[in-house]
Amino acid sequence: MPDPWTLRYQGFDPAEEGLREALCAVGNGYVVSRGAAPEAVADGVHYPGTYLAGCYDRAESAVAGRVVTNEDLVNCPNWLPLTFRPAGGAWFTGPPTEQTLELDLRRGLLTRTALVVDGQGRRTRLVQRRLASQARPHLLALESTFTPENWSGLLEVRSGLDGDVANTGVARYRGLAGRHLVPAGQGVDGTGLLRLEAEALHSPLRIALCARTSADRAHTVTTEQREGWTAHLLALEATAGRPVTVTKTVAVHTSRDRATGTPLRASRLLAAEAADFGQLLAEHALRWAELWRRCGIEADFDGAGPLHLDLFHLLQTYSEHSVDLDVGIPARGLHGEAYRGHVFWDELFVLQLLDLRFPELARAVLRHRHRRLEAARRQARALGLRGAVYPWQSAGDGREESQQLHLNPLSGRWLPDHSHLQRHVGSAVAYNVWQYYQATGDRDFLASAGAEMLLEIARYWSSAADYDRARERWSIRGVLGPDEYHDAYPWADRPGLDDNAYTNMLASWVLARARDALDALPGYRRDELRERLALDTAELERWQDVGRHLHVPFHDGVLSQFDGYERLAELDWAGYRRRYPDLRRLDRILEAEGDSVNRYKASKQADALMLWYLFSAREVRDLLRRLGHPAGHELLRRTTDYYLRRTVHGSTLSSVVHAWVLTRSDRRASWRYFRDALVADLRDSQHGTTAEGVHLGAMAGAVDLLQRCYTGLEVREDALWLDPHLPSALGRLELDLRYRGHWGLGIAVDRRTVTVRLRADRQEPVRVRLRGTEATIRPGETRRFHL
Repeated sequence: MPDPWTLRYQGFDPAEEGLREALCAVGNGYVVSRGAAPEAVADGVHYPGTYLAGCYDRAESAVAGRVVTNEDLVNCPNWLPLTFRPAGGAWFTGPPTEQTLELDLRRGLLTRTALVVDGQGRRTRLVQRRLASQARPHLLALESTFTPENWSGLLEVRSGLDGDVANTGVARYRGLAGRHLVPAGQGVDGTGLLRLEAEALHSPLRIALCARTSADRAHTVTTEQREGWTAHLLALEATAGRPVTVTKTVAVHTSRDRATGTPLRASRLLAAEAADFGQLLAEHALRWAELWRRCGIEADFDGAGPLHLDLFHLLQTYSEHSVDLDVGIPARGLHGEAYRGHVFWDELFVLQLLDLRFPELARAVLRHRHRRLEAARRQARALGLRGAVYPWQSAGDGREESQQLHLNPLSGRWLPDHSHLQRHVGSAVAYNVWQYYQATGDRDFLASAGAEMLLEIARYWSSAADYDRARERWSIRGVLGPDEYHDAYPWADRPGLDDNAYTNMLASWVLARARDALDALPGYRRDELRERLALDTAELERWQDVGRHLHVPFHDGVLSQFDGYERLAELDWAGYRRRYPDLRRLDRILEAEGDSVNRYKASKQADALMLWYLFSAREVRDLLRRLGHPAGHELLRRTTDYYLRRTVHGSTLSSVVHAWVLTRSDRRASWRYFRDALVADLRDSQHGTTAEGVHLGAMAGAVDLLQRCYTGLEVREDALWLDPHLPSALGRLELDLRYRGHWGLGIAVDRRTVTVRLRADRQEPVRVRLRGTEATIRPGETRRFHL
């Protein structure tokens, strides 16, 4: 990206089209539309998907002799269809003779410049601009300007709405049920607006689109209709060298929207009153300017373009327009159908960024989790336990949506999927609650929702722990860690692992923070909550006992990934690297060979190292000491070295974690992993997966490495902690953050100094701690610390 604010692609490459469509998507937190060409159809090269936040549908499929149920983020009716022809010619279906795509990140505007030459040699210059309005989130607009170069005559333009869509964007899902919508009416109303309605097959979801197509020159309009399809046909006089512009403005609403009446009525009103493209763009660009001001990060390295791209897609997936929708953050954004649009633990990597930029968005995500607390309680009861078990994958109502089977494309076999045993997602929810509270001081949220989630998650961990009399320790058995490669012991006949270090240490942390959350509440609210949850003193004492005596395994002087890890075999790494240049899907490679990754000390992402991602080295030592394990300063280095040699980085999140963990011991390697994470989607480092949706956790995590990791920024104990460790390739960092009501907290870090400034306002002073120095900074003051 030579221009740090523009993503540009030249020409047309069928092999890259899916990637370009995902990265050139435009959205606003309510709707995201992939950057497919308007004339394109889903044909294995193009995939013009449009996704509305929170719009899911459930369907059954027959797989490997079993009936499985999946809930999918619905591919919504296609608003884009627009093509043209000189009268008497063939409709343009692409690709053009020449093409340039430019995504303007400052304004959220996708521009396509192309030359189209038809079968009779007629040359037409085409410029198309599209946006999904940040000012009016239910509006999408496409402006098309045609300039005949060597012909004059009648220009015909067809502008339509297509409701005949299905979920077919992920090749390995195509054997599953993909049809989620059926047409529910189409036509033209009395004012000339196109209308199209669709309804979900298995849910009460209803979607309505209305479109207005206008031209800047006298024209005639007819219509074309069939079930699930409606279109305007425009005929315009075109003159060589003289441009003519056609604008398509589309409004979309669903039955999930608030304060809109029926979706069709709301869409009709909005489409009819929408301003012209120029005004829509001006309003839209103004909102993007506001967003970029609030995302201020200045870093003197050559990666500003990927940095802006990652932030751009985060802000398109979750925005102010998402807050009242009761939606989570899908792991793959709203950019494709990978993971079926489900919500995972990836919000752990996203909320760290939002807490200090857009805390109202972080709060909305946590409110979404709180609304699904009863579903999490139901899941715990189904397991015969107490408290709340948040699902590994969730979609609409908070039930477990993890797959029962998954396909290995290398072997063609459908295999059991045990990923639902990743119980650590509950700890991630608890961690997010506490970090939000630390960053904002929002006691109201803690009292009304946050503490209740923390307490119920703590109750689950206490309930799930079994006492091992031989060890005189508590154990948590039959779970999976974030590594995901290991889902069973090779010598066992059941899935799950015992005493995953990451899971157990997070459980211990949750049990401690639950008590802190109670102490932070007003006395009357604390009493209410304890009464509501029937939480007595004996149970709180058990939490303390379990939290201080959970088993944490070690071997060879390092933290074990799980109990029994040392019994696994060493993989022939040299041999496998010779045979397979890319080992990121080592699990699939071994299964295709008739082997199993469960037999080996090999990790997709080393989850033991995740502890040093979530906590400072001092906090990890304190956690271990609380559990009865004196831990020296060398534990991090030894554990990092051990797992680095055995990790294949099969997840984009792995580079984020390793960049973070290596900051204190190997800044050059940390910077390398940071750069890998920053461009993971831009370079499609997972070989084709970005076309199915961006990796939002890695995008946010890469930005957060600049925001918190290299500045050493932490929020805890009612203070901002700073401990900078800038890599040699990074000479200076400047951040503009929000913290506990302060909208203008500036932090600048270079090799020798740290400068903290507060804009003048009526907020309370901020405590700052930096390497043993503590200062209180008042609004309007600036303080410089020397390193």
